[in-house]
Amino acid sequence: MPAAPMMDRDAVSAFLDEVFPQIHHGGPGPVVESVGPMTATMRLPYHERHLRPGGTISGPAMMGLADVALYVAILGQIGPVALAVTTNLSFNFMRKPAQGDLLAEARLFKLGRSLAVGEVLIRSLGRDDLVCHATGTYAIPPK
Repeated sequence: MPAAPMMDRDAVSAFLDEVFPQIHHGGPGPVVESVGPMTATMRLPYHERHLRPGGTISGPAMMGLADVALYVAILGQIGPVALAVTTNLSFNFMRKPAQGDLLAEARLFKLGRSLAVGEVLIRSLGRDDLVCHATGTYAIPPK
C-alpha cells in the first residue's frame, strides 16, 4: 500500500499558484480536484483559449493537462519539489472531446528516488469514453 500523500489538494493548489502563477493567465487554468496515494485528479475548465480550429479542445491543452496531473500526483507523494521535471510524455488521442470541462486522472506506477512513472486518463467531464491516454516519466532532483 502506498504511503499517505505528503500534500493534500489545498496544499498542492497553493504550491502551484505560488510557483506557476502564469498558469491562470488568459483564463482559467487546471484545477486540482483531488490528491490521493499515488494519484491525482485534475479538471481543465472549458475556455476558448483551449480551442483549436473546428471548436474542439486542442491537443496541446490536453498535453498540458496530462503533464500537470502527473506533476500533482508526484508532488502529493513527495512534497513541494518545484524542480521535479518531465523527461518523457507520450500521448494517444482517442476521440474528439466534448465542448466542456476535461477531467484527468493520474496514477503513478513507480515512484523512486530519481524517477517517477505514471499514466493519465483524460475524459470529457460526465462521459466515460477516453479522449486521451498519456504516459510519462519525471526526473526527481536529489535532496
